[in-house]
Amino acid sequence: MKKHLVIIVSVISLFSCHRPSNTGTMVKINTVKVAAPFKMPAITIPDFSNCQKFLITDYGAVPGDKENTSKAIATAIAKATVNGGTVIIPKGEWQTGKVHLKSNVNLHLEEGAVLSFSSNPNDYLPAVHTTWEGMECYNYSPLVYAYNCINVAITGKGELRAEMETWQKWFARPKAHMNSLKYLYDLAAKDVPVEQRQMVNDSANLRPQFIQFNRCQNVLMDGVSVKNSPFWTVHPYLCKNVVIRHVNIYAHGHNNDGVDPEMSENVLIEDCIFDQGDDAVSVKSGRDHDAWRLHTPSKNTVIRNCLVKNGHQLIALGSELSGGIENVFIDNCEVVDGAKLNHLLFIKTNERRGGYVKNIWMQNVKSGKIDLGILGIETDVLYQWKDLMPTYKRVLTPISNIYLDNVHATDVKFISRVKGQQELPVNNVVLKKVTADKVTDKNETLINVNNFKREL
Repeated sequence: MKKHLVIIVSVISLFSCHRPSNTGTMVKINTVKVAAPFKMPAITIPDFSNCQKFLITDYGAVPGDKENTSKAIATAIAKATVNGGTVIIPKGEWQTGKVHLKSNVNLHLEEGAVLSFSSNPNDYLPAVHTTWEGMECYNYSPLVYAYNCINVAITGKGELRAEMETWQKWFARPKAHMNSLKYLYDLAAKDVPVEQRQMVNDSANLRPQFIQFNRCQNVLMDGVSVKNSPFWTVHPYLCKNVVIRHVNIYAHGHNNDGVDPEMSENVLIEDCIFDQGDDAVSVKSGRDHDAWRLHTPSKNTVIRNCLVKNGHQLIALGSELSGGIENVFIDNCEVVDGAKLNHLLFIKTNERRGGYVKNIWMQNVKSGKIDLGILGIETDVLYQWKDLMPTYKRVLTPISNIYLDNVHATDVKFISRVKGQQELPVNNVVLKKVTADKVTDKNETLINVNNFKREL
């Protein structure tokens, strides 16, 4: 795949570790300029090359000893955050519980290092401020969690691996679990304070995200592999300035999206490999009442030079999109022949979401066989929620300005299927040189769409 020119400018950071008055950090800031068909601000990310290194074995980490290794990682992070530093996970396999990152800290996994995360839910307590499918709550901590951090990174050629013994049992959705989802939905709909939405109990079984950057700025993931996940794999939530590059993700459990940027701004995902049980990349912006309260769209997201081996979609937008999604650019990506895939681009919403979708661009994408089609837009996607909860408030989603150029697949059911709503048709969908070698159904299904154009 062709590469893009990335311009990086380095300046000294004045960000501190939670306390703005401390300016002694050695973390530098690199600026990444990204070309896009919309105005894309430069993205700022941390550079730890001049920072002190903190080797976890110096603080008591022992292979096969989860308790001591967990404590050692926490101690190294606490020391590294003071002036900025890199916490080193050396070669070998290391068992751990939760890892809570702090500002000005780089978690670096050396080549041959495996950080193996326990599947004991008690290792992810006490509960933290997190989310479940677009609704805020207090739940088990994500396995790796960064909250309200500035300058935070996960780098190296090592692997983060989730042990799955418990989580895979939680993939099932028994009645008690569904009742907990209904309870959380009701709390969010009534604007009950998040601190009162305590979702850790014997039967809720709300699986945590693997890696969540929550309300962070200047986030970098570079080079690591991530294997298995209880839930969404990498989740930048309410973040600004995020670069995820050269990351290899393999996760084939329930809801195992690769990367889920949610209510985040200025995001670059490049040169990654996705082998997923769900969407490779899913851009989201919160669910219903919570997203309307937070009022923060996802905007300025670029996905380029990525390879997908399996996944429901190459790129999904929604269905949690109540805060709005705008300015998404997908360029020069490939789906291997033989991948299990439904769409290359799938925009999904329903009558409860509100929000909006606009200015979505996809170009220079090629794929093997797709189970459904290249472009799908559907406005009545409710999954289990259709019968689980009533519609408290009906708010439709405006969808407009969708552009695809130079996109090809070998075998599809359709080129595009767009199902808008009669009260609010989808507007302005333009396809140029969007083709398939074989179409088994029909090229287009267009329902409630204004200004659809396809040029060969």
